[in-house]
Amino acid sequence: MLEIPLVGGNVADSVVRVGETVRKPATAATPAIEALLHHLADAGFAGAPRTLGRDERGRHILEYVPGAMADTLPPMTPAELRRVGGLIRELHDAVASFRPPPGLTWGTLFEPDGDDIICHNDLAPWNLVCSEGRWVFIDWDGAGPGTRLWDLAYAAHGFVPLSPGGSPSVDAPRLRAFADGYGLDERQRRALPPLIVARTRAMYDLLHSSSLTGAQPWARLYAEGHGDHWGPAATYIERNLDTWTAALLA
Repeated sequence: MLEIPLVGGNVADSVVRVGETVRKPATAATPAIEALLHHLADAGFAGAPRTLGRDERGRHILEYVPGAMADTLPPMTPAELRRVGGLIRELHDAVASFRPPPGLTWGTLFEPDGDDIICHNDLAPWNLVCSEGRWVFIDWDGAGPGTRLWDLAYAAHGFVPLSPGGSPSVDAPRLRAFADGYGLDERQRRALPPLIVARTRAMYDLLHSSSLTGAQPWARLYAEGHGDHWGPAATYIERNLDTWTAALLA
């Protein structure tokens, strides 16, 4: 069947669409991802693609999900931020009962703040497919142990978004809508802003250190200017911690 190259990813090579499926090279983490996606499907979570086995070349076969990537659409409205926060809550609730088989390898890049659940670890507009009836998170290659807030902190950076040059008066209510959609309690609302800083800074540190060691694809991404976003973003978020906390607790 015709193979149509899919573009936009930064890590996996040679991702293609074949009919109503996606094929991507298997890695050491693929068995773990397959087990996780099977669990989510069995739990009734519709916000992840179905895993469909391997093809004759050993590639991982996944459901192709039609729709527009969220990062190609206008910034989310407050109602949409509440929706994506709720979708992440559904994901975390569904994965809470997942007990990974022993011996699995995960593709995590950072040391998380705990290991309560298996996180997606890259919940962001560039990994969310939006169609009229279904929103689906793709690209599970970095999934691995973490905590709800660790996963949510990264998502907050991307979906609000919390970017260099942002306006706290605009961004704080949007962060509140996102957190309300998830249903954070008071303790979690107090803990989230510092974790957003830590999670954003960790991404910058990965890019910068890779630029020195040559580790790919992160060294290439740093050379392309990605560090110019993540470092200043972490600074912007940290400078306005009191504003985020006040908005979340108001």
